[in-house]
Amino acid sequence: MRIPGLAIFSFLSILALSVSRQPGSSDELAYGTFTECLLRRSNPSYPISSAIYFPSNSSYSSVLQSYIRNLRFNESDTPKPQLILTALHESHIQTAIICAKYHGLQMRIRSGGHDFEGSSYVSNAPFFILDMFNLRSFNVSIEDETAWVEAGASVGEVYYKIGEKSNIHGFPTGTCPTVGVGGLFSGGGYGFRSRKYGLSVDNIIDARLVDVNGRILDRASMGEDLFWAITGGGGSSFGVVLAYKIKLVRLPPKVAIFTVQRTYEQNLTDIAYSLLQIVDKLDKEIFLKMVIDVVNDNRRVGKKTIRGTFLCYFIGDSTRLFSLVNKKFPELGLRKTDCTEHSWAESLVRWNNFPSGTPVEVLLSRVHPRLEYLKRKSDYLKKPIPKQGLESIFKKMIELETPLLKFFPYGGFLSEISPSEKPFPHRAGNIVKIEYATNWDESGILAANHYINLTRNLYNYMTPFVSKSRGAFFNYRDFDLGINHHAQNSYIEGAAYGNKYFKDNFHRLVQIKTSVDPENFFRNDQSIPIFQSIGSQ
Repeated sequence: MRIPGLAIFSFLSILALSVSRQPGSSDELAYGTFTECLLRRSNPSYPISSAIYFPSNSSYSSVLQSYIRNLRFNESDTPKPQLILTALHESHIQTAIICAKYHGLQMRIRSGGHDFEGSSYVSNAPFFILDMFNLRSFNVSIEDETAWVEAGASVGEVYYKIGEKSNIHGFPTGTCPTVGVGGLFSGGGYGFRSRKYGLSVDNIIDARLVDVNGRILDRASMGEDLFWAITGGGGSSFGVVLAYKIKLVRLPPKVAIFTVQRTYEQNLTDIAYSLLQIVDKLDKEIFLKMVIDVVNDNRRVGKKTIRGTFLCYFIGDSTRLFSLVNKKFPELGLRKTDCTEHSWAESLVRWNNFPSGTPVEVLLSRVHPRLEYLKRKSDYLKKPIPKQGLESIFKKMIELETPLLKFFPYGGFLSEISPSEKPFPHRAGNIVKIEYATNWDESGILAANHYINLTRNLYNYMTPFVSKSRGAFFNYRDFDLGINHHAQNSYIEGAAYGNKYFKDNFHRLVQIKTSVDPENFFRNDQSIPIFQSIGSQ
């Protein structure tokens, strides 16, 4: 890991003292513009100039667009940053915080760019992007079964780097290779090993963070409250997380997966109903996901039908997977030939539908295979949907055509962890998490409004079937739940989405935020607010 020397700490101490002076003081000239502040105040051992991209730079657009994963926020009228800082050293981050505070400039922190609402790289206020993609070192210690991973690393890099060292160690994390771990871990880190090993944050044992004063803290120096907050409560509300120390888990040398599809005409209603009765009660090693979408009906020209895709990841061999599924979920009609075995790194390649024979090195690519316009929403299901309800949902989906539903299994080890153990509260009592997913290719606000409204329409239609409290998954950021203007009603605005994402943990997050960032420097459209913003303590 990059460990700053004593010189950097001394440098930041001097900088922190000088930044406390107000504009108009004798020191103001030394700061000049924000850019001059960065250049003059950066550590001379680590020049910052090569990490700065202005709109006038020929590479500015490519750097900005390279980590925009939602084309909704790559339009000509999308607000652009005053500059992009692609930090090459942690001292660059320290300097950026100090200078941004002095000049009143908002900072947006980006690791992988998969934020569904673009809040890591878009703002309506003057802002700059702190891009973490250069800070992605990964140091694995098989001896003590841990690894340090920097926040700019991707999920694919996590799989690959651990797989280089061991074929019997892994880590419970997400399934999209190009997602940055900085954002993924900050919201919990749910994936196809969560039922067996918990979320990513349940297996994080240390972290390094730059706080609002430019100090670099680890778990011991930041304290347990702040460590708790950044492991599932949205790290960018509290500071800039540099790296995480993760505890590796043991896996068999081979894991098994299958993908099976059934249409409405192939008894899909009964299959889906049966799955929702047992999906959270299956063996912890089984992760069985269901995706429902609308497709052309090959038997009737010009007609649509419903298709269910069942994707399973099993921490074990294919023979046992076939036996368990056929015993507990015979309605699917699984065949032994549907099941294939892979190393755990290869399984991510297979899961993401890369062509057969694609080498695991593809996990190191940070280029997203397909960029589209996106809208996402989320829900939690606490009771199985009755057959009649499924039939009505399928009918509604055919009417709307575009949105699809993804059902992600809960239960297993997830249900054994207290909802207050980490800020992520969605534990016991949930059968599945539901993702409403809409992708489209047309540009422009009219197309966006059309497809977003279709997504909202299906979400509203699902109201009778989902949990009454209607929780939401923080990593599926959804501005429909509310945004924060960080003014007089900041706490009330924050509670609108905060109670959905964090439930009873929201109040504790606000307390910690108020303590560590009392001036609310680290903020975005759905960040954790401070109590001070409404005049209370």
